[in-house]
Amino acid sequence: MRNTVRSAAVLASAAALAALFGCTVQPVGPDGKRSLPVHVELPSSRAPDPTRSAAGTPPASPSRVLFSRGDSGPGVRELQARLRQVDWLFDGPTGTYDDLTERAVSGFQGKRGLPRTGAADSVTWRRLLAMTRPPGKWELYLMGGQPAAAPDPRCMTGRVLCISKTSRTLRWMVDGRTLSTMSVRFGSQYTPTREGVFRVYWKSRHHVSTLYHSSMPYAMFFSGGQAVHYSYDFAARGYAGGSHGCVNVRDETAFAALFAQVRGGDKVVVSW
Repeated sequence: MRNTVRSAAVLASAAALAALFGCTVQPVGPDGKRSLPVHVELPSSRAPDPTRSAAGTPPASPSRVLFSRGDSGPGVRELQARLRQVDWLFDGPTGTYDDLTERAVSGFQGKRGLPRTGAADSVTWRRLLAMTRPPGKWELYLMGGQPAAAPDPRCMTGRVLCISKTSRTLRWMVDGRTLSTMSVRFGSQYTPTREGVFRVYWKSRHHVSTLYHSSMPYAMFFSGGQAVHYSYDFAARGYAGGSHGCVNVRDETAFAALFAQVRGGDKVVVSW
């Protein structure tokens, strides 16, 4: 009887140790033998996986850089337009991630407690999206750079200043071939630019308007007092302004080269 009690005590003690240390007590087989000795599972000494959180799920991915200095394209143009909406950028949009854009992004990041990298990462982009609205077409192309519309059929022969009101562009074309393209703007609602087919009848390099007393460099007159000319105001304010009926060009260097090529009598087509 004493041996039976002692055996029961030993088994109880083993079971308690098994429960304490996580071991498994193997049952006795039909032949009266234990199939395996007692196995004790000790806590693992393996280092935790750094790619997984305590809950077993992957941690949040690091912020991904979307745009940085030197990049270009429509995404950069939208970024610049949105930075203009919150008064962090005052030039452009140009579509090129330049030093001004980098400084604007850095300032925006610092104001909101983000790392001032100057690169537009996914966290910065989401914050900017939450504070702005989708920019319209002429916000994206406020300072020009938009693609030109297909040329009017009347532009396909001869030497032509082919001007589209739809895309706000001027094509310089010779025998159906486009030699250069530039952004232009037109007159306002009350002083609209005339549409139709005209001819260049006078060129005036240093012209000053006698009616509005404003400078009209590289003026090429095609209809009454209306001319195609370089505009300081267009260069400074883009499509935020307008002309008194003339076709304004903002790229002085490109237009100076065009002015030298155009001859009196060359065709001017203004169309939608």
